[in-house]
Amino acid sequence: MRFAFVLDPLESLKAYKDSSVAMMRAARNAGHEVWCLHPQTIFWSETGGVCAEAVRLDLRDDNADWFSRVERATLSLSAFSAVVVRKDPPFDIEYVTMTWLLERAEAEGARVFNRPRALRDHSEKLATLEFRQFSVPMIVARAPALIHAFVDAQRDVILKPLDGMGGSRIFRVRADDPNRNVIVETLTRDAARTIIAQRYIPEIVDGDKRVLLINGQVIPYGLARIPKAGETRANLAAGGTGVAREIDAREREIAETLAPVLAARGLFLVGLDLIGGYLTEVNVTSPTCMVEITAQTGFDIAGVFITALEKECALPA
Repeated sequence: MRFAFVLDPLESLKAYKDSSVAMMRAARNAGHEVWCLHPQTIFWSETGGVCAEAVRLDLRDDNADWFSRVERATLSLSAFSAVVVRKDPPFDIEYVTMTWLLERAEAEGARVFNRPRALRDHSEKLATLEFRQFSVPMIVARAPALIHAFVDAQRDVILKPLDGMGGSRIFRVRADDPNRNVIVETLTRDAARTIIAQRYIPEIVDGDKRVLLINGQVIPYGLARIPKAGETRANLAAGGTGVAREIDAREREIAETLAPVLAARGLFLVGLDLIGGYLTEVNVTSPTCMVEITAQTGFDIAGVFITALEKECALPA
């Protein structure tokens, strides 16, 4: 098969830990052609439909020198067995435009994972509103008065924008925090931008667990991302330490409840964020942590992903 991966610039990927690189290597190991393309090269034309400038890669296991470009061509996206979307946020108008073009590519016969409409319709932060039985008290608003009232009621909260990743612009705010006004003003841009506030979960000290779902299958191991000393954020990008662990009964309950619902919507790969048995985010744009879990447990998640992709691509569209 011929698989295309929609990625950020290759030179920006850290091969030693990047889940997209792990997937591409797993595809290579399974005998498939691996191509990459960047969102800015996707276009539609009268003559070709949705196309992109794509590059075929030769992948190596050397993390310092992990790829070379062996072929470059402008191809219809329907020429690939699968198009795997791994573009990181921000989820801005260009990201939305990419999903519109990818949805048109689907209409022309392309197989896209995660499905573009599902990506566009699914807010990673607001998804918890649909599964309130698993989430903590929260508010979604841009009016400072509403946010401050929530802080006063909950006493200890997490504030974050709706379009961030990697722990960026996340604040822990207590009711007596002297900086709470300026934090709310900054995050909401003086009431011009909607944010989410969630009650702080003290169990974060034991880790923010990433649990992966692949086409409705719950991966039995997750990665507990443990904050460094003096830090609230557990994200690996913010200095957290990743410890692979089997998922517990509560985490499995949440994952098995969400897995078939999300898979039915075309969300083929999903990363749940769970703290203390609560669901805090449902990540669908470019879920990570495959490499860390595999390295510590031997469970080949990237291989499971490619096997599931092969099976899906073998089915009628």
